[in-house]
Amino acid sequence: MAGAIIENMSTKKLCIVGGILLVFQIIAFLVGGLIAPGPTTAVSYMSVKCVDARKNHHKTKWLMPWGPNQCDKIRDIEEAIPREIEANDIVFSVHIPLPSMEMSPWFQFMLLILQLDIAFKLNNQIRENAEVSMDVSLAYRDDAFGEWTEMAHERVPRKLKCTFTSPKTPEHEGRYYECDVLPFMEIGSVAHKFYLLNIRLPVNEKKKINVGIGEIKDIRLVGIHQNGGFTKVWFAMKTFLTPSIFIIMVWYWRRITMMSRPPVLLEKVIFALGISMTFINIPVEWFSIGFDWTWMLLFGDIRQGIFYAMLLSFWIIFCGEHMMDQHERNHIAGYWKQVGPIAVGSFCLFIFDMCERGVQLTNPFYSIWTTDVGTELAMAFIIVAGICLCLYFLFLCFMVFQVFRNISGKQSSLPAMSKVRRLHYEGLIFRFKFLMLITLACAAMTVIFFIVSQVTEGHWKWGGVTVQVNSAFFTGIYGMWNLYVFALMFLYAPSHKNYGEDQSNGDLGVHSGEELQLTTTITHVDGPTEIYKLTRKEAQE
Repeated sequence: MAGAIIENMSTKKLCIVGGILLVFQIIAFLVGGLIAPGPTTAVSYMSVKCVDARKNHHKTKWLMPWGPNQCDKIRDIEEAIPREIEANDIVFSVHIPLPSMEMSPWFQFMLLILQLDIAFKLNNQIRENAEVSMDVSLAYRDDAFGEWTEMAHERVPRKLKCTFTSPKTPEHEGRYYECDVLPFMEIGSVAHKFYLLNIRLPVNEKKKINVGIGEIKDIRLVGIHQNGGFTKVWFAMKTFLTPSIFIIMVWYWRRITMMSRPPVLLEKVIFALGISMTFINIPVEWFSIGFDWTWMLLFGDIRQGIFYAMLLSFWIIFCGEHMMDQHERNHIAGYWKQVGPIAVGSFCLFIFDMCERGVQLTNPFYSIWTTDVGTELAMAFIIVAGICLCLYFLFLCFMVFQVFRNISGKQSSLPAMSKVRRLHYEGLIFRFKFLMLITLACAAMTVIFFIVSQVTEGHWKWGGVTVQVNSAFFTGIYGMWNLYVFALMFLYAPSHKNYGEDQSNGDLGVHSGEELQLTTTITHVDGPTEIYKLTRKEAQE
């Protein structure tokens, strides 16, 4: 009676396999912690106030904050009054990156966060639900002395959320409001060396544009991009893991097709999990170094969503196919109640991502959170996805409890078996429970390392050694799920070792009736593991 490799493998060999996987897991964490730099870098930019005295501001003119062709600048807003400079003539200019530096495609993405410095004035206070409207132009160039090429030009509205902690009295004029940072821009590739932002705050009292927003003194930006060194380590990991998972996936399916029976649902789901892991591993990011593919962030989100949806579905089906009181197995339709919330939640998150990063493909300044309708819509998608996730985990916990309870109940029949037979099935049950605990440990490690990466400063120091915690989290968890899928396909592949051929029933001291009770199944639904067969027999009885 051939089963899965995990059931026919000796404890010694199983420990060796586990030890090898553990070594690779440690290496995955060390690669991120000791070799890779931090995942991202944040750079602060202070805008320079340029003067554009042209009558027609609609004609494009790029104002540089520094360099040989720098603009006519003012130090502060007060300087504009004696020079009779109007608010519409002031342009806040930001050059990315800082002087004597260049951007690189290895940075992968660029995210900008906006911080407004707003002074309190009795005659110009921030009104309730105030909205600042910015006219923003984005340009790029690859030559330090070349012409700028326009990349985007949009009107960017942002709602102000500011508080003034001091009493609003004349002696406190000039103090700054405490304002929340605002999302400003996100682009999915950094294909050019230099970027330039020109930000205008047009004032139109008749249309109530930029009226009642206080006195804006300065505009500060924080740019966040991926570190080039981390990108290279990440690409190297994906390049190494892609053929590893692909080869084990081909090997796994080949062993299944060699069986005399058609593949069962659990085997198909494990194979689909391998496909989704291979899909997320394929290092298409290499092309982003040479091509301006701004959709890479959205594509990466879709790949991750497919993998996690497949992983959650696998856990449900894995438990369901091993439940002894589950009569309708080996059919995906039997799991619609459990898989349904996964599909609905995944669809909601996909729509949310399309509404955010999908629109950013044409308008990098867009954010769904900047309007009341967009915020309500985004929260609705997230809440529905959260409810679906909670329902899923309730179903999963209930099914895991049933599996462990039923297997424990079946153990009461083991004493009636011969000693060798009893030890054989006790080993199978132990290994099944062990795999369930390993799954729980992987999920727990993902949550724990995520929390640790959020509450720590990003790195730990022991003597002269610096460990990048955030990088170790990314590479370690990514490697862990690859090893998990690799182990599933290896251990649950059909074994060529036939238990009945190795030792006869007489050698084991097993009576023919006992053998029939434990192994007889309907041929066309014969399962991949002996635990599967054991539980199916119970359901049939």
